Amino acid sequence: MQIDFIFDAVCPWCYIGKRRLEAALRLRPHLSVTPRWRPFLLNPEIPPEGIDRTAYLVNKFGSEARVSRVYGAIAKAGQSAEIDFEFDRIRQTPNTVNAHRMVRFAERSGRANEAVEALFLNYFVNGKNIGENDILIDIGKNLGLDDEALEAYLRGDRDAAFIYEENARAHRLGINGVPSFIFNTKMAISGAQDAEILARILDAAQEVGDAA
Repeated sequence: MQIDFIFDAVCPWCYIGKRRLEAALRLRPHLSVTPRWRPFLLNPEIPPEGIDRTAYLVNKFGSEARVSRVYGAIAKAGQSAEIDFEFDRIRQTPNTVNAHRMVRFAERSGRANEAVEALFLNYFVNGKNIGENDILIDIGKNLGLDDEALEAYLRGDRDAAFIYEENARAHRLGINGVPSFIFNTKMAISGAQDAEILARILDAAQEVGDAA
């Protein structure tokens, strides 16, 4: 079974959704699943150097008090998925085009899953600026990727057009928020759904696939 997981690396609900999908797959160990990580740009207008995160969030939510309430709820949801969000450590809201490109680079070595997890961990727990190439190169090196090849790749523009086209494609499909899941190209659901719900959708997608 193929699952397209449409995500952005600065989306905390995507991190939660990833963990819940993993829990759903543990509930269905008989299924052979191949996840594909599809890029989505929540903030395509952010400049390459990123912007101050506090200013960004206040502009988005209206006040620091509302930001605190929203992210307090996200942190609580994260605990249920065994994620210890450290939002106070994050200083920048980055442009994520190169983070998605790094996943694309890792995919060619069969390490896309690990790359996505590492991006989430470094941004949401370690507070690293995943918009900086040096940070992405360090992440890739820790995954066992060729750091010199990754550096050359990130300093060029290979796959940048692919990232923007994938983002446009998601919008054409009616996807305006993430995480979103597409099962076997036929069934879709959005939001960080509970593992039990995702498991039932896995069952339904498997039945549709068997009947085809």
